[in-house]
Amino acid sequence: MEPLLALLAGFGGARLAGAAGINALDGWQPALRVGVATMFLLTTFAHFYPQLRADLVAMVPPALPKPGLLVTLTGILELAGAIGVLIPATAPVAAACLLTLMIAMFPANVSAARRKVAQGDPIGRRTALQMIFIAAAALIIP
Repeated sequence: MEPLLALLAGFGGARLAGAAGINALDGWQPALRVGVATMFLLTTFAHFYPQLRADLVAMVPPALPKPGLLVTLTGILELAGAIGVLIPATAPVAAACLLTLMIAMFPANVSAARRKVAQGDPIGRRTALQMIFIAAAALIIP
């Protein structure tokens, strides 16, 4: 739920800043880029903060090798994507890459829900949240 709150807070804050006269944020799409970046900065933090990282490592399906390395790599990719969506010239490609990454990582959410590890969210909730995040990234791609 925290990533959703970060997405909404980043979007809302950027919309307010745009309304207050910051021209670069005056519009829903620039504000959405800030919201997506905020969300991914939060999730990137989870990849490297020890207590949260353990949950992410536990989410990796058992059939995949080196779960710690996979969590590190996805954290780096999320950070790169978060930075990329903030730069107008790279935002469409970064958003497409983040969208692809979210789809690729979705099986870990399914596995975690089935094994009742990490946050223990049921699959329906995980799926609904993932669809919101994927839609947000898709809306950044012109």
